[in-house]
Parts: sequence; C-alpha cells; structure tokens
Amino acid sequence: MADQADAARILVVDDEPDIVALVVYHLAKAGYRVSSAANGADAVAVAKRERPALVVLDLMLPGMSGFDVLREIRADAGTREMAVIMLTARKDEPDRIQGLSLGADDYLTKPFSPQELILRVQAVLRRTGSTPAARDVVQVGSITIDRAAHRVAVGDESIDLTATEYKLLVILAERVGRVQARPHLLGMVWEAAPDIQTRTVDMHVQRLRTKLGPAGDLIETVRGFGYRLTPPKGKRA
Repeated sequence: MADQADAARILVVDDEPDIVALVVYHLAKAGYRVSSAANGADAVAVAKRERPALVVLDLMLPGMSGFDVLREIRADAGTREMAVIMLTARKDEPDRIQGLSLGADDYLTKPFSPQELILRVQAVLRRTGSTPAARDVVQVGSITIDRAAHRVAVGDESIDLTATEYKLLVILAERVGRVQARPHLLGMVWEAAPDIQTRTVDMHVQRLRTKLGPAGDLIETVRGFGYRLTPPKGKRA
C-alpha cells in the first residue's frame, strides 16, 4: 500500500454494525487508520475532532441523515475539504444527484464489493489530493498530538515520550471520552494476548501521567475496567 494509505485516516459512518465491521476490517487491512460512528451527530463530532482524510458516509442514519452530515461537513471550514463517499442502499438517481450536488466525491450502493470500496477510496484520495498528514493533529485540553511529526506537547512545552508511551497516548486520544479496557490496550499497544498480566498497562499509564504533568490528570482510571482520556469540563477535545 502506498504511503498515502499508511497515513490516511478514514471515518466510517453507518448505523448497521455488520456493515461497519465489514468496512472497517477491509480498510484497516488495506493499511488505513479507521474510526467509526453510528449516527450523524457523532459523525460530525468525530470529523471535527479527528479530521479524517475521507468519510465513508451512509445515507440512512437515525435522526440526522447522511445528507445533513454532508451539509455540516461542507459548511465547516475545518472539515469542508474532507473527501466523502456516500454509501447507501438507495439506488434512485435523485438521491445520487442530491448527494453529489451537496459535495460528495463518490457514491456507492449496497450491497457492495469491499474490494471496489477500497479502489474507490484510493481513487478519491488521489483525485482530491488529500494530505491528511498536514492536519493530523489531535487536541485534548492542553495536550497536542501531532501524528505527522510524531510529537507531543503540553501547552508550548514538548514532551519526550517513549514509542510505547506515545502509542498509548494516541490510542486514548483517538477514543477520547471512551473507556479503554486494560486487555484491549494490551492488544492495541503491545499486541499481547488478553490473558497476559495487565500490570504493564498500569505502569506505563503512571509514567505517561508523570511526563504530562498536570495534564496527566486528564487520563482517568475507571476502576475495574481501564482508562480513558477526558477533556477538561466545558471544553471539546
């Protein structure tokens, strides 16, 4: 896979868990970094926070439709340049025309071939000249993670992290507000089997908190489960 795919983040938005699992699996297998959302409001929030290179967007969503999500993405200066592929069961031409007129870059109907989706993602990224690495920055409170530069800062101060500490922080930041179980973190960071002792996670979290200083308090312990990174109250990540 080309370097572009290795760097690009894709957001998959669909309320059908089976579809999400299928799309996420094939995109990750192709080398992309993948996030997901099950409804329109979450999709807009994740798009604004993570700034993916491309959004695979279902048309039929609960509450806020895919059309509404696309309007929100195109109306915001921080997200309007994102590529969007509409993914829907609707085959009617008016729906396709409406999606494209609102700024969708491509349109794929269900059922679809995962291989065709990957090819369309690659083609759209090439055509749009998307450069996700240039905006691949995550901000949580005073913590800034520049994934393109592999750099972490708290305020204006750069923080020197080990590769493992950096990967742990990125995983927590990419899932801000969501509890990450210790076995899950072991698998994601250390690629360890879930039955391995989780004390390793606790030790690295403690070291990470220390290096982050006061910002380390944003990493919360959820007793009996694991950890989550939470932005300061009243502030959006």
